[in-house]
Amino acid sequence: MTRFEDLAELPMEEGRPTLDTAGVLRDELLFQRAVQSYLLAMPVINTMGMKFASEAKFGSGYNVLPIWKERLSAETEVTTPNSDVLYAMSYVDLGADGPLVLEAPAGLQGILLDLWQRPIPGPTIDGAEFAGDVGFFGPDGGHGGSFLLLPPDYSGEAPDGHHVFRSATRNVFIFLRGFYRDPNDLSPAVAIMEKTRIYPLNGIATAKPMSFPDGSRVAVNMLPVSDGSVFDQLQQIVDSEVDTFASADLRGMLAAIGIVKGKPFTPDAATQHLLDCAARTAYKMTRVIGGDDILGGVSYQVFTDRHWLNPFPNGKPEHFDLSWASLADGHIAHDSRINFFTNYYSVSPGMAFPVAGKGAKYLIVGRDGDGDALSGGRSYQLTLPPDVPAENFWSLTLYDAETSSGLANGQPFPSLGSRDEPTMNADGSTTLYLGPKAPDDQAGNWLATVPGKGYFAILRYYAPTQPGVDNTYKPGDIQKLSS
Repeated sequence: MTRFEDLAELPMEEGRPTLDTAGVLRDELLFQRAVQSYLLAMPVINTMGMKFASEAKFGSGYNVLPIWKERLSAETEVTTPNSDVLYAMSYVDLGADGPLVLEAPAGLQGILLDLWQRPIPGPTIDGAEFAGDVGFFGPDGGHGGSFLLLPPDYSGEAPDGHHVFRSATRNVFIFLRGFYRDPNDLSPAVAIMEKTRIYPLNGIATAKPMSFPDGSRVAVNMLPVSDGSVFDQLQQIVDSEVDTFASADLRGMLAAIGIVKGKPFTPDAATQHLLDCAARTAYKMTRVIGGDDILGGVSYQVFTDRHWLNPFPNGKPEHFDLSWASLADGHIAHDSRINFFTNYYSVSPGMAFPVAGKGAKYLIVGRDGDGDALSGGRSYQLTLPPDVPAENFWSLTLYDAETSSGLANGQPFPSLGSRDEPTMNADGSTTLYLGPKAPDDQAGNWLATVPGKGYFAILRYYAPTQPGVDNTYKPGDIQKLSS
Protein backbone atom coordinates (compact mmCIF):
# COMPACT_ATOMS: atom_id res chain seq x y z
CA MET A 1 0.00 0.00 0.00
CA THR A 2 1.10 3.56 -0.60
CA ARG A 3 1.43 6.08 2.19
CA PHE A 4 -1.77 7.75 0.97
CA GLU A 5 -3.66 4.47 1.06
CA ASP A 6 -2.37 3.90 4.58
CA LEU A 7 -3.88 7.22 5.65
CA ALA A 8 -7.15 6.53 3.89
CA GLU A 9 -7.46 3.09 5.51
CA LEU A 10 -6.75 4.16 9.10
CA PRO A 11 -9.22 2.35 11.38
CA MET A 12 -12.41 3.76 12.86
CA GLU A 13 -14.53 2.40 15.73
CA GLU A 14 -18.30 2.98 15.83
CA GLY A 15 -17.89 5.72 13.25
CA ARG A 16 -15.21 7.53 15.23
CA PRO A 17 -11.44 7.65 14.74
CA THR A 18 -9.52 5.44 17.14
CA LEU A 19 -7.05 7.17 19.45
CA ASP A 20 -4.17 6.05 17.23
CA THR A 21 -5.98 7.18 14.06
CA ALA A 22 -6.71 10.58 15.56
CA GLY A 23 -3.08 11.01 16.60
CA VAL A 24 -1.76 10.11 13.17
CA LEU A 25 -4.22 12.39 11.37
CA ARG A 26 -3.63 15.34 13.69
CA ASP A 27 0.07 15.11 12.94
CA GLU A 28 -0.68 14.75 9.25
CA LEU A 29 -2.95 17.79 9.33
CA LEU A 30 -0.30 19.93 11.04
CA PHE A 31 2.32 18.69 8.57
CA GLN A 32 0.13 19.47 5.56
CA ARG A 33 -0.79 22.92 6.87
CA ALA A 34 2.87 23.73 7.48
CA VAL A 35 3.82 22.55 3.97
CA GLN A 36 1.08 24.62 2.38
CA SER A 37 1.97 27.65 4.51
CA TYR A 38 5.52 27.41 3.18
CA LEU A 39 4.39 27.09 -0.43
CA LEU A 40 1.82 29.89 -0.19
CA ALA A 41 4.36 32.20 1.45
CA MET A 42 7.22 31.38 -0.96
CA PRO A 43 7.78 35.00 -2.13
CA VAL A 44 7.90 36.15 1.50
CA ILE A 45 10.27 33.31 2.42
CA ASN A 46 12.57 34.34 -0.43
CA THR A 47 12.57 37.93 0.89
CA MET A 48 13.14 36.77 4.47
CA GLY A 49 16.10 34.62 3.48
CA MET A 50 17.85 37.68 2.08
CA LYS A 51 16.70 40.10 4.78
CA PHE A 52 17.61 38.14 7.91
CA ALA A 53 20.94 36.89 6.55
CA SER A 54 21.94 40.34 5.29
CA GLU A 55 21.03 42.05 8.55
CA ALA A 56 22.92 39.44 10.59
CA LYS A 57 26.05 39.89 8.46
CA PHE A 58 26.01 43.60 7.54
CA GLY A 59 23.68 45.27 10.04
CA SER A 60 20.12 46.56 9.87
CA GLY A 61 18.38 49.90 9.50
CA TYR A 62 17.25 52.23 6.76
CA ASN A 63 20.77 53.65 6.54
CA VAL A 64 22.51 50.30 5.85
CA LEU A 65 22.93 49.58 2.14
CA PRO A 66 25.31 46.69 1.41
CA ILE A 67 26.97 47.03 -2.00
CA TRP A 68 28.78 44.21 -3.77
CA LYS A 69 31.59 46.54 -4.80
CA GLU A 70 33.72 43.92 -6.56
CA ARG A 71 30.77 42.13 -8.18
CA LEU A 72 28.83 39.26 -6.70
CA SER A 73 30.66 35.93 -6.65
CA ALA A 74 29.55 32.46 -5.60
CA GLU A 75 30.48 33.21 -1.97
CA THR A 76 27.19 35.11 -1.75
CA GLU A 77 24.49 32.45 -1.87
CA VAL A 78 21.31 33.96 -3.27
CA THR A 79 18.93 32.94 -6.05
CA THR A 80 20.31 33.59 -9.58
CA PRO A 81 22.51 36.61 -8.85
CA ASN A 82 23.98 38.57 -11.72
CA SER A 83 27.78 38.77 -11.69
CA ASP A 84 27.91 41.31 -14.52
CA VAL A 85 26.46 44.32 -12.71
CA LEU A 86 26.93 45.68 -9.20
CA TYR A 87 24.25 44.94 -6.61
CA ALA A 88 23.01 46.84 -3.59
CA MET A 89 20.22 45.45 -1.44
CA SER A 90 18.48 46.95 1.56
CA TYR A 91 15.51 46.00 3.74
CA VAL A 92 13.53 48.74 5.45
CA ASP A 93 10.65 48.70 7.92
CA LEU A 94 8.11 51.45 7.30
CA GLY A 95 6.31 50.41 10.46
CA ALA A 96 9.33 51.13 12.65
CA ASP A 97 10.65 54.19 10.78
CA GLY A 98 7.56 55.61 9.10
CA PRO A 99 7.65 56.99 5.55
CA LEU A 100 11.12 56.90 4.03
CA VAL A 101 12.71 58.92 1.24
CA LEU A 102 15.08 57.29 -1.22
CA GLU A 103 17.28 59.81 -3.03
CA ALA A 104 18.42 58.00 -6.16
CA PRO A 105 21.38 59.38 -8.13
CA ALA A 106 21.37 59.58 -11.91
CA GLY A 107 22.48 56.45 -13.73
CA LEU A 108 21.07 54.03 -11.16
CA GLN A 109 18.59 51.25 -11.86
CA GLY A 110 16.50 49.75 -9.10
CA ILE A 111 13.27 48.16 -7.97
CA LEU A 112 11.09 48.95 -4.95
CA LEU A 113 9.29 45.82 -3.78
CA ASP A 114 6.97 44.96 -0.93
CA LEU A 115 7.38 41.93 1.32
CA TRP A 116 5.84 39.69 -1.37
CA GLN A 117 8.25 41.18 -3.93
CA ARG A 118 5.39 42.82 -5.78
CA PRO A 119 6.43 46.06 -7.50
CA ILE A 120 5.16 48.89 -5.30
CA PRO A 121 2.58 51.05 -7.11
CA GLY A 122 3.95 54.48 -7.97
CA PRO A 123 2.80 57.62 -9.74
CA THR A 124 0.99 57.99 -13.03
CA ILE A 125 2.72 60.53 -15.28
CA ASP A 126 1.35 61.53 -18.67
CA GLY A 127 -0.80 58.42 -18.70
CA ALA A 128 2.08 56.09 -17.86
CA GLU A 129 1.67 54.05 -14.68
CA PHE A 130 4.87 53.27 -12.80
CA ALA A 131 5.30 50.31 -10.43
CA GLY A 132 8.50 49.52 -8.60
CA ASP A 133 10.98 50.81 -11.14
CA VAL A 134 13.67 53.33 -10.22
CA GLY A 135 15.96 54.71 -12.91
CA PHE A 136 15.71 54.08 -16.63
CA PHE A 137 12.24 52.51 -16.45
CA GLY A 138 11.08 54.64 -13.53
CA PRO A 139 9.43 58.05 -13.33
CA ASP A 140 12.88 59.68 -13.14
CA GLY A 141 13.90 58.19 -16.50
CA GLY A 142 17.38 57.45 -15.19
CA HIS A 143 18.06 61.08 -14.24
CA GLY A 144 17.73 60.44 -10.52
CA GLY A 145 15.15 61.77 -8.14
CA SER A 146 13.38 61.56 -4.81
CA PHE A 147 11.22 58.51 -4.14
CA LEU A 148 8.85 58.53 -1.17
CA LEU A 149 7.90 55.16 0.31
CA LEU A 150 4.62 55.25 2.24
CA PRO A 151 3.47 52.43 4.56
CA PRO A 152 0.05 50.82 4.05
CA ASP A 153 -1.46 52.54 7.10
CA TYR A 154 -0.27 56.06 6.18
CA SER A 155 -3.22 58.46 6.14
CA GLY A 156 -1.55 61.86 5.75
CA GLU A 157 -1.07 63.88 2.59
CA ALA A 158 2.01 63.06 0.57
CA PRO A 159 4.20 66.15 0.27
CA ASP A 160 5.15 67.50 -3.13
CA GLY A 161 8.58 66.99 -4.66
CA HIS A 162 8.66 63.20 -4.55
CA HIS A 163 7.74 60.24 -6.70
CA VAL A 164 5.26 58.61 -4.32
CA PHE A 165 5.16 54.81 -3.95
CA ARG A 166 2.54 53.27 -1.60
CA SER A 167 3.49 49.86 -0.23
CA ALA A 168 0.95 47.20 0.77
CA THR A 169 3.36 45.98 3.47
CA ARG A 170 5.52 47.67 6.07
CA ASN A 171 8.56 45.64 5.09
CA VAL A 172 10.09 46.87 1.83
CA PHE A 173 12.94 45.43 -0.23
CA ILE A 174 15.12 47.98 -2.04
CA PHE A 175 17.16 46.41 -4.84
CA LEU A 176 19.59 48.60 -6.78
CA ARG A 177 21.91 47.86 -9.70
CA GLY A 178 25.01 49.71 -10.83
CA PHE A 179 26.54 49.49 -14.29
CA TYR A 180 30.22 49.68 -15.15
CA ARG A 181 32.01 50.10 -18.45
CA ASP A 182 35.37 48.59 -17.58
CA PRO A 183 35.37 45.33 -15.57
CA ASN A 184 38.86 46.26 -14.39
CA ASP A 185 37.65 49.55 -12.86
CA LEU A 186 34.42 49.32 -10.91
CA SER A 187 35.03 52.45 -8.84
CA PRO A 188 32.90 54.84 -10.97
CA ALA A 189 29.88 52.57 -10.63
CA VAL A 190 30.46 52.15 -6.89
CA ALA A 191 30.74 55.94 -6.49
CA ILE A 192 27.33 56.41 -8.13
CA MET A 193 25.71 53.80 -5.89
CA GLU A 194 27.21 55.42 -2.79
CA LYS A 195 25.39 58.64 -3.64
CA THR A 196 22.14 56.89 -2.64
CA ARG A 197 20.50 58.33 0.46
CA ILE A 198 17.66 56.83 2.52
CA TYR A 199 16.15 58.78 5.41
CA PRO A 200 12.84 59.37 7.24
CA LEU A 201 10.43 61.86 5.73
CA ASN A 202 11.03 65.29 7.35
CA GLY A 203 14.01 63.77 9.15
CA ILE A 204 16.96 64.39 6.87
CA ALA A 205 18.66 66.65 9.43
CA THR A 206 18.65 63.94 12.11
CA ALA A 207 18.97 60.90 9.84
CA LYS A 208 21.59 58.28 10.57
CA PRO A 209 24.59 58.53 8.24
CA MET A 210 24.54 56.05 5.38
CA SER A 211 26.63 52.90 5.69
CA PHE A 212 27.76 50.99 2.59
CA PRO A 213 29.33 47.70 3.72
CA ASP A 214 31.05 45.72 0.97
CA GLY A 215 29.35 42.39 0.33
CA SER A 216 31.97 41.09 -2.12
CA ARG A 217 33.93 38.01 -1.09
CA VAL A 218 31.82 37.70 2.06
CA ALA A 219 30.41 34.24 2.72
CA VAL A 220 26.72 34.70 3.44
CA ASN A 221 23.74 32.43 2.81
CA MET A 222 20.80 34.57 1.66
CA LEU A 223 18.79 31.70 0.18
CA PRO A 224 15.23 30.84 1.23
CA VAL A 225 15.42 29.01 4.55
CA SER A 226 14.61 25.33 4.10
CA ASP A 227 14.26 24.08 7.68
CA GLY A 228 11.95 24.64 10.62
CA SER A 229 13.53 27.99 11.56
CA VAL A 230 11.58 29.48 8.65
CA PHE A 231 8.49 29.47 10.87
CA ASP A 232 10.30 31.55 13.50
CA GLN A 233 11.06 34.04 10.74
CA LEU A 234 7.41 34.06 9.71
CA GLN A 235 6.41 34.82 13.30
CA GLN A 236 8.72 37.85 13.31
CA ILE A 237 7.21 39.05 10.05
CA VAL A 238 3.64 38.55 11.25
CA ASP A 239 4.44 40.54 14.41
CA SER A 240 5.92 43.44 12.41
CA GLU A 241 3.26 43.67 9.70
CA VAL A 242 -0.22 45.10 9.24
CA ASP A 243 -3.04 42.57 9.46
CA THR A 244 -3.67 42.84 5.74
CA PHE A 245 -0.13 41.90 4.71
CA ALA A 246 -1.42 38.47 3.64
CA SER A 247 -4.76 36.95 2.71
CA ALA A 248 -7.11 35.85 5.48
CA ASP A 249 -6.67 32.24 4.32
CA LEU A 250 -2.88 32.33 4.67
CA ARG A 251 -3.08 34.10 8.04
CA GLY A 252 -5.54 31.40 9.13
CA MET A 253 -3.20 28.67 7.93
CA LEU A 254 -0.33 30.24 9.88
CA ALA A 255 -2.53 30.56 12.96
CA ALA A 256 -3.39 26.87 12.68
CA ILE A 257 0.31 25.99 13.13
CA GLY A 258 0.72 28.46 15.99
CA ILE A 259 1.85 31.68 14.26
CA VAL A 260 -0.40 34.47 15.50
CA LYS A 261 0.40 38.17 15.72
CA GLY A 262 1.35 39.22 19.22
CA LYS A 263 1.45 35.70 20.65
CA PRO A 264 4.57 33.66 21.44
CA PHE A 265 5.45 30.90 19.01
CA THR A 266 6.72 28.09 21.24
CA PRO A 267 6.18 24.67 19.64
CA ASP A 268 7.20 21.69 21.77
CA ALA A 269 9.99 19.40 20.62
CA ALA A 270 7.69 16.98 18.78
CA THR A 271 5.89 19.79 16.96
CA GLN A 272 9.17 21.51 16.11
CA HIS A 273 10.45 18.27 14.57
CA LEU A 274 7.29 17.94 12.50
CA LEU A 275 7.56 21.58 11.34
CA ASP A 276 11.19 21.04 10.40
CA CYS A 277 10.24 18.01 8.28
CA ALA A 278 7.45 20.05 6.68
CA ALA A 279 9.78 22.91 5.74
CA ARG A 280 12.38 20.57 4.28
CA THR A 281 9.70 18.74 2.30
CA ALA A 282 8.09 21.97 1.07
CA TYR A 283 11.43 23.36 -0.10
CA LYS A 284 12.09 20.21 -2.12
CA MET A 285 8.62 20.60 -3.63
CA THR A 286 9.57 24.13 -4.74
CA ARG A 287 12.62 22.68 -6.47
CA VAL A 288 10.39 20.20 -8.32
CA ILE A 289 8.12 23.01 -9.48
CA GLY A 290 11.16 25.19 -10.18
CA GLY A 291 12.39 22.67 -12.74
CA ASP A 292 9.13 22.39 -14.67
CA ASP A 293 8.84 23.71 -18.23
CA ILE A 294 5.02 23.73 -18.25
CA LEU A 295 3.05 25.32 -15.41
CA GLY A 296 -0.72 25.54 -15.24
CA GLY A 297 -0.92 24.25 -18.79
CA VAL A 298 1.28 27.09 -20.07
CA SER A 299 4.65 26.39 -21.69
CA TYR A 300 7.65 28.47 -20.65
CA GLN A 301 9.60 27.52 -23.77
CA VAL A 302 10.77 30.50 -25.80
CA PHE A 303 11.36 28.51 -29.01
CA THR A 304 9.44 25.41 -30.08
CA ASP A 305 12.57 23.69 -31.39
CA ARG A 306 15.01 24.19 -28.50
CA HIS A 307 15.17 24.17 -24.72
CA TRP A 308 15.48 27.83 -23.73
CA LEU A 309 12.91 29.09 -21.21
CA ASN A 310 11.77 32.47 -19.92
CA PRO A 311 10.92 33.24 -16.25
CA PHE A 312 7.56 34.45 -17.59
CA PRO A 313 5.75 32.41 -20.22
CA ASN A 314 6.87 33.87 -23.54
CA GLY A 315 8.14 36.91 -21.65
CA LYS A 316 4.73 38.50 -22.09
CA PRO A 317 2.12 39.74 -19.59
CA GLU A 318 -0.62 37.71 -21.25
CA HIS A 319 -1.33 35.14 -18.52
CA PHE A 320 -0.93 36.89 -15.15
CA ASP A 321 0.24 40.16 -13.69
CA LEU A 322 3.33 40.80 -11.57
CA SER A 323 1.43 39.70 -8.48
CA TRP A 324 0.90 36.35 -10.23
CA ALA A 325 -2.84 37.00 -10.41
CA SER A 326 -4.50 35.49 -13.49
CA LEU A 327 -5.58 38.09 -16.00
CA ALA A 328 -8.53 35.87 -16.85
CA ASP A 329 -10.19 35.53 -13.45
CA GLY A 330 -7.82 36.87 -10.77
CA HIS A 331 -6.76 33.57 -9.17
CA ILE A 332 -3.13 33.33 -8.04
CA ALA A 333 -0.99 31.19 -10.34
CA HIS A 334 0.62 29.40 -7.40
CA ASP A 335 2.97 27.09 -9.30
CA SER A 336 4.21 29.92 -11.51
CA ARG A 337 4.84 32.04 -8.44
CA ILE A 338 6.65 29.20 -6.67
CA ASN A 339 8.71 28.52 -9.79
CA PHE A 340 9.84 32.14 -9.87
CA PHE A 341 10.70 32.58 -6.20
CA THR A 342 12.54 29.32 -5.74
CA ASN A 343 14.76 30.23 -8.71
CA TYR A 344 14.88 34.02 -8.87
CA TYR A 345 13.95 37.19 -7.02
CA SER A 346 12.71 40.71 -7.79
CA VAL A 347 10.48 41.68 -10.68
CA SER A 348 9.17 44.89 -12.20
CA PRO A 349 7.62 45.94 -15.51
CA GLY A 350 10.99 47.14 -16.76
CA MET A 351 12.67 43.87 -15.86
CA ALA A 352 9.97 41.44 -16.95
CA PHE A 353 8.94 42.99 -20.24
CA PRO A 354 11.90 44.67 -21.93
CA VAL A 355 11.72 47.00 -24.89
CA ALA A 356 14.39 47.38 -27.53
CA GLY A 357 17.44 49.23 -26.25
CA LYS A 358 16.41 49.14 -22.58
CA GLY A 359 16.62 46.72 -19.68
CA ALA A 360 17.61 43.10 -20.10
CA LYS A 361 16.30 39.92 -21.70
CA TYR A 362 16.66 36.58 -19.90
CA LEU A 363 16.84 33.11 -21.43
CA ILE A 364 17.21 30.09 -19.13
CA VAL A 365 18.31 26.57 -20.02
CA GLY A 366 18.79 23.47 -17.86
CA ARG A 367 18.82 20.78 -20.55
CA ASP A 368 21.01 19.97 -23.50
CA GLY A 369 19.86 19.47 -27.07
CA ASP A 370 18.93 15.85 -26.31
CA GLY A 371 16.67 16.97 -23.47
CA ASP A 372 19.00 15.65 -20.75
CA ALA A 373 19.69 17.68 -17.59
CA LEU A 374 23.01 19.52 -17.66
CA SER A 375 25.59 17.56 -15.67
CA GLY A 376 28.73 18.99 -14.08
CA GLY A 377 30.78 16.00 -15.15
CA ARG A 378 30.06 16.32 -18.88
CA SER A 379 31.51 18.67 -21.48
CA TYR A 380 29.28 20.78 -23.73
CA GLN A 381 29.40 23.57 -26.24
CA LEU A 382 26.99 26.42 -26.95
CA THR A 383 27.14 28.40 -30.17
CA LEU A 384 25.66 31.88 -30.36
CA PRO A 385 25.01 33.00 -33.95
CA PRO A 386 26.54 36.28 -35.19
CA ASP A 387 25.20 39.61 -33.95
CA VAL A 388 24.09 38.69 -30.43
CA PRO A 389 21.18 41.12 -29.86
CA ALA A 390 22.63 43.27 -27.08
CA GLU A 391 23.45 46.96 -27.48
CA ASN A 392 25.32 47.01 -24.19
CA PHE A 393 26.70 43.49 -23.64
CA TRP A 394 25.67 39.86 -23.23
CA SER A 395 26.67 37.20 -20.73
CA LEU A 396 26.13 33.55 -19.84
CA THR A 397 26.04 32.63 -16.14
CA LEU A 398 25.94 29.20 -14.50
CA TYR A 399 23.79 28.36 -11.45
CA ASP A 400 23.70 25.47 -9.00
CA ALA A 401 20.73 23.19 -9.75
CA GLU A 402 20.25 22.47 -6.03
CA THR A 403 19.90 26.07 -4.85
CA SER A 404 19.80 28.37 -7.94
CA SER A 405 22.77 30.25 -6.48
CA GLY A 406 25.85 31.04 -8.54
CA LEU A 407 27.80 27.88 -9.35
CA ALA A 408 30.92 27.65 -7.16
CA ASN A 409 33.17 26.48 -9.99
CA GLY A 410 36.55 27.81 -8.82
CA GLN A 411 36.56 30.70 -11.29
CA PRO A 412 36.30 34.29 -10.00
CA PHE A 413 32.74 34.53 -11.34
CA PRO A 414 30.56 31.82 -12.90
CA SER A 415 29.88 34.01 -15.93
CA LEU A 416 31.35 34.73 -19.33
CA GLY A 417 30.28 37.34 -21.85
CA SER A 418 31.10 39.86 -24.51
CA ARG A 419 33.07 42.09 -22.12
CA ASP A 420 35.41 39.15 -21.54
CA GLU A 421 36.13 39.24 -25.29
CA PRO A 422 35.81 35.52 -26.07
CA THR A 423 37.25 34.38 -29.39
CA MET A 424 34.76 34.56 -32.25
CA ASN A 425 34.48 32.07 -35.09
CA ALA A 426 35.25 33.07 -38.69
CA ASP A 427 31.55 33.56 -39.46
CA GLY A 428 31.05 35.92 -36.51
CA SER A 429 29.44 33.35 -34.24
CA THR A 430 30.78 32.58 -30.76
CA THR A 431 31.19 29.11 -29.29
CA LEU A 432 31.34 28.74 -25.52
CA TYR A 433 32.50 25.59 -23.75
CA LEU A 434 31.08 24.22 -20.49
CA GLY A 435 32.74 21.38 -18.62
CA PRO A 436 35.20 20.29 -15.92
CA LYS A 437 38.22 21.03 -18.13
CA ALA A 438 38.91 23.68 -20.74
CA PRO A 439 39.31 22.38 -24.30
CA ASP A 440 42.71 22.93 -25.86
CA ASP A 441 43.32 26.59 -26.72
CA GLN A 442 39.79 27.56 -25.60
CA ALA A 443 40.33 28.74 -22.02
CA GLY A 444 39.01 32.20 -22.88
CA ASN A 445 35.71 30.69 -24.09
CA TRP A 446 35.29 28.23 -21.21
CA LEU A 447 33.14 28.14 -18.08
CA ALA A 448 34.09 25.52 -15.51
CA THR A 449 31.56 23.04 -14.17
CA VAL A 450 31.82 20.75 -11.14
CA PRO A 451 31.49 16.96 -11.40
CA GLY A 452 28.61 15.79 -9.25
CA LYS A 453 26.81 19.14 -9.41
CA GLY A 454 23.96 19.75 -11.80
CA TYR A 455 23.47 23.28 -13.05
CA PHE A 456 21.52 25.53 -15.36
CA ALA A 457 22.48 28.65 -17.31
CA ILE A 458 21.03 32.08 -17.94
CA LEU A 459 21.83 34.00 -21.11
CA ARG A 460 21.28 37.74 -20.64
CA TYR A 461 21.11 40.45 -23.27
CA TYR A 462 21.67 43.92 -21.82
CA ALA A 463 19.80 46.60 -23.72
CA PRO A 464 18.43 43.95 -26.10
CA THR A 465 17.92 44.87 -29.73
CA GLN A 466 14.64 44.01 -31.44
CA PRO A 467 15.68 40.49 -32.54
CA GLY A 468 16.30 39.69 -28.88
CA VAL A 469 13.01 41.18 -27.75
CA ASP A 470 10.86 39.42 -30.36
CA ASN A 471 12.89 36.16 -30.25
CA THR A 472 13.83 36.18 -33.92
CA TYR A 473 17.44 35.72 -32.79
CA LYS A 474 17.81 32.09 -31.69
CA PRO A 475 20.82 30.84 -29.72
CA GLY A 476 21.71 27.22 -30.29
CA ASP A 477 20.93 24.47 -27.82
CA ILE A 478 23.71 23.36 -25.51
CA GLN A 479 25.23 20.29 -27.14
CA LYS A 480 27.16 17.38 -25.63
CA LEU A 481 30.78 17.00 -26.69
CA SER A 482 32.01 13.49 -27.44
CA SER A 483 34.79 13.69 -24.86
